[in-house]
Amino acid sequence: MTLWIPFTLAAATFQTARFMLQKYLSMGQLSAAGATFSRFVYSAPLILLGLVVYMQLGGHVLPALSGRFFVFATIGGLTQILATVCVVLLFKARNFAVGITFKKTEVILSVLVGLIVLGEGVSLAGLVAILVGVLGVLLLSKTPGIDGRWFEHLGSRAVALGLASGLLFAISAVSYRGATLELDAGDPLLRAGVTLAVVVCWQTLVMAIWLVLRDPGELRAVWQARRVALWVGLTSMGGSLCWFVAFALQTPAYVKALGQVELILSLIASVLFFKETITAREIAGMALLVLSILGLVLVI
Repeated sequence: MTLWIPFTLAAATFQTARFMLQKYLSMGQLSAAGATFSRFVYSAPLILLGLVVYMQLGGHVLPALSGRFFVFATIGGLTQILATVCVVLLFKARNFAVGITFKKTEVILSVLVGLIVLGEGVSLAGLVAILVGVLGVLLLSKTPGIDGRWFEHLGSRAVALGLASGLLFAISAVSYRGATLELDAGDPLLRAGVTLAVVVCWQTLVMAIWLVLRDPGELRAVWQARRVALWVGLTSMGGSLCWFVAFALQTPAYVKALGQVELILSLIASVLFFKETITAREIAGMALLVLSILGLVLVI
């Protein structure tokens, strides 16, 4: 077993726990922006402390940070903020498991981003896998409690948020791998830690300025929710570090594909913790989406 596999599995577990906590906070205590900010502000000090301790104990020197590194880190950080806000808003529109599934379109959308931005085509088998994923999204696009034919729901807020989060997370993952590869260090944990520290500190600053200008009362709400929000920071730190190490070791397509184990974890969380009902249609949609993702892995 290569090292990126256990790190990816750990990242998916941490991330499921974090999204559960963020959904809880967004159900009354915090806005979508506040729930997103809580993950950054409570994890940044822990990440910085952990990086300093790791460098001291291992005798590591901070690698040079190039301009390309900061470009990748900036793009990755910004798209991740926007993607996380979309996911938190999505939780208010659909149930937990389906919300996570919509977010997981990032694996499929990363192929399309590569085609548009890098000119990398896909094989016929890859196209078939993408079409299977589209069918899964169509099944999931039916909003409960709203009548009408399936194509009338493609313009719904839930579908738009889900696809937007998937696209933004795909861009973010590719940018983070680009950032880690720009660092001249052999230790993948050091490269991941440095990249994560720079990104999270930048994200915390940007979101803090945004909240001060747009919703200063939300900063107080984030502090008042610290007993839960602190756990958001801890799970965010664990998940982000594991994702970054995995990205430093393997391409995002493989990492994100294995990360689909989060679908199973979110389904369990949806039923056990939030007492939500998963319909047969939604299960079928998730199954097709997973089948599509597995198909892409085979042809990548």
